[in-house]
Amino acid sequence: MADEVSVLVEGGKAAAGAQLGSALGPLGVNVGQVVAKINEETKQFAGMRVPVVVKVDAATRSFTLVVGRPPVAALLLKEAKKEKGSGKPKTEPVGDVDLAAVRRIAEAKGEDLFGRSIEEKMNQVIGTCVSLGLTVGGEDPRTVLKGRTAARGSR
Repeated sequence: MADEVSVLVEGGKAAAGAQLGSALGPLGVNVGQVVAKINEETKQFAGMRVPVVVKVDAATRSFTLVVGRPPVAALLLKEAKKEKGSGKPKTEPVGDVDLAAVRRIAEAKGEDLFGRSIEEKMNQVIGTCVSLGLTVGGEDPRTVLKGRTAARGSR
C-alpha cells in the first residue's frame, strides 16, 4: 500500500525543509530526489503555489508525483502581473486581462472547472475576475459576462 503526502509548494522552489523532510524521511525515500522531481515538474508555475501529492510505495521506496494546477485566481493574477487582488473589487480594479488570457486559463484548468463547453469555463474564469477586481479587455467583467450570455442566448 502506498503512503501519500500532500503539500503546497511554490512552483520550482520546493525545499527539503521541515514540510517535506519530516513527512518523507520516515517513509524511506530520498528526499533530495523527490524535491528535485517536484521542482522540475512545477517550474512552469514559478511564483505560484501548487498542490503536489507524493505517493510513496513503502515496499520499494519508489515514489510518484501528482502535480495539481494552481487556482484560477493565481493564474489570473500572474497574467495581470499583480501580487494580489483588490480590497474593493467592485469599485477599485487592480489590473486587466484580455479574453485570450481568460481562454488560455480556462483551457489550462480543463476538468478542474465546471461547465461543459470552453465558453462556460471561460465564464467561470471571468467570474473570478469579478472577485479579484480585474477588468477583462478594459471592461467590467460583469458587463463582459452579460454580453457573453446575451450573445449566446440570441443564437
